[in-house]
Amino acid sequence: MKALVFEEPGRTTWRDVPDPGIEDAADVIVRVEAVTICGTDLHIVKGDVPEVTPGRVLGHEAVGTVVEAGGDVRTVRPGDRVLVSCISACGRCRYCREARYGQCRGGGGWVLGHTIDGTQAEYVRVPFADLSVYPLPHSVDSVDAVLLADIFPTAYEVGVRNGGVSPGDTVVVVGAGPIGLAAIATSRLYSPERVIAVDLADARLEAARSLGAAATVRADEEPRQLVADLTDGLGADVVMEAVGVPEAFETCTRMVRPGGRVANIGVHGKPATLHLEDLWIKDVTITTGLVDTASTPMLLRMLANGMLPSAELVTHRFELEEMEEAYDVFSRAADTGALKVALHAPR
Repeated sequence: MKALVFEEPGRTTWRDVPDPGIEDAADVIVRVEAVTICGTDLHIVKGDVPEVTPGRVLGHEAVGTVVEAGGDVRTVRPGDRVLVSCISACGRCRYCREARYGQCRGGGGWVLGHTIDGTQAEYVRVPFADLSVYPLPHSVDSVDAVLLADIFPTAYEVGVRNGGVSPGDTVVVVGAGPIGLAAIATSRLYSPERVIAVDLADARLEAARSLGAAATVRADEEPRQLVADLTDGLGADVVMEAVGVPEAFETCTRMVRPGGRVANIGVHGKPATLHLEDLWIKDVTITTGLVDTASTPMLLRMLANGMLPSAELVTHRFELEEMEEAYDVFSRAADTGALKVALHAPR
């Protein structure tokens, strides 16, 4: 089959690799119909995730059809159309029993495109299928659904839920890329007073407004002052970091009110300074996290009922064989205006 392979930092190729096969009775093999590219994939390509070794097939999000199932699989069968989650869950370890699947110690967690071959391919082996793939209703479009493999549960669980967004809150989202936009959309489920989006790209700020941000500000135009002006100098109740760079994290900690919450969503490849000389007295809560995807079934129900704006985030579409072009477009989002790119198998 064809797949996108990480060769070394800065270089990937779309080339032939061996077809995957069943390795454990809990596995399924999925024929890929739609995938997308994550900001984390860009971090991998840059060399920020050293656990990803040369030769690894990238990708951790997909929609497809089950073509083979191991003997222990009970929830899906060949022919079923499924969402492949970015997180695999053994279902037996301490963390899985607490529905903290991202921290699985039984061979799961974030493994696809990380420690085992991933989804940016024509076929993918998915371990622990009973807890790691989700049957899709026929009414749900594949490209819409693939955004629920990662960005929507990540934004909701690591951003909105960890941040404790509540009715009447002032919420700031720093970074209006796909994750940040999904955080804006899912924050609004909790009726905050206002959501403020911060980014350097005007096109992304426009997208944030279309998804419900009440105010937007460029990152280089004093966002801290705008937040102070809108909150009578107090600061935001919840600030989410959705970029993954030190400056963005430090900006977040300077905009939060005393007693507020900073929810870090971004993937960081470099250290960030924690200004405890300012924060120690402010009773601020800072959370981090890898998505668990325990919310995926609920989010899928919402998508099927038209309650999630996933289609609005997809700005570019490609066929699978155009994977390298899609990476180029996604990596140059400031120039191309890309929010989320989607790739599909030839029709």
